[in-house]
Amino acid sequence: MTTPQTRQPKRPVFLDPGKLPWTPWVMDGTHFKLMNVDLKTGGFSLLLKVDPDNNAPVHQHLGAVEAFVLEGGFGYEGDQGEAGCYLYEAAGSIHQPTSPQGSVMFAVIYGPLVGFTEDGAIDGVVDAELMLNMARENGAADHLQHVQVDFS
Repeated sequence: MTTPQTRQPKRPVFLDPGKLPWTPWVMDGTHFKLMNVDLKTGGFSLLLKVDPDNNAPVHQHLGAVEAFVLEGGFGYEGDQGEAGCYLYEAAGSIHQPTSPQGSVMFAVIYGPLVGFTEDGAIDGVVDAELMLNMARENGAADHLQHVQVDFS
């Protein structure tokens, strides 16, 4: 048996997020740095910054979410996470997080998010394509130039 040949993509595999500008996200008081997208699943990975005293609207995760809280903290009712905590949210979760002290986290979101109005109607869908377009409009997606939206 022979050792497999090493191979790497032609594009860099490392990214310094400190070189990316923060992009305003879909709700006031939040910003993101997009790390990667998966246009097949609608998922994406990002750094998310939430301003203090920010309460997200009720939303649903169509795919699971994994996150690591880097600064501050946030939570849901009595379940709170601080810097250094790992978070897992199952696909289908519906909740309304709060962040009294603000937070910065790294998250891998395995599918779209659906936001709701106060009366329960769908207010919007956040998926990989929307995230990619928002980052590109802010000049914060040069590392994702290889990602093409393909409708074929």
